Amino acid sequence: MGVAQFFDAKLFLSATITLIVIMDPPGTVPVFLSLVGRKPMATRVKAARQAVLVSLLVITLFAVAGQAILAYLGIGIPALQGAGGLLLLLIALQLLTGKGGNEPEAADDVNVALVPLGTPLLAGPGAIAATIVFVRQADGHLGAYIALGCAIVAVHFVIYTCMRFSGVVIRLIKESGITLVAKIAGLLLAAIAVELVANSVKGFIAGNF
Repeated sequence: MGVAQFFDAKLFLSATITLIVIMDPPGTVPVFLSLVGRKPMATRVKAARQAVLVSLLVITLFAVAGQAILAYLGIGIPALQGAGGLLLLLIALQLLTGKGGNEPEAADDVNVALVPLGTPLLAGPGAIAATIVFVRQADGHLGAYIALGCAIVAVHFVIYTCMRFSGVVIRLIKESGITLVAKIAGLLLAAIAVELVANSVKGFIAGNF
């Protein structure tokens, strides 16, 4: 009982597993490679670090004030899903068609880390909604809040590790492999985008907004 007051292990395991499934660290590697696989290693490491920090910041923000922010703006989870889906669809079309990248390289690197890697791919509607649900489950208990915070940090550490060591994959698949991965990642992103939009429509129909 005393340990649970300072750390809720059950909530930690539940939140960690749920967020890993939703954010899918291994699944981010193909998208990460398709966007920055041709960049120098230092640039890839910087992009991975920035993407994880952006995601961590967004998830933390919604954990602390998510319900208040959504209520104040009158935004529901379906609206977040629809917006995230449309944004991912635009990125997916760029990957599939090979278009884009007319901006300077430095700005492009920053944009990639922020969008779509940091958000909405990592800190997407699913992760945000799950975080808000876990905050509700914590119900004011300090141990539960600490466990949720540790779970969020642990998941982002796993994500960073997957992207940080994606260079091993690059050495194996070479330039032609990166091009193929970009097309596959584009297709997967398009499917995720369609799923988000479909869930958004279902949410609006059900009145969950």
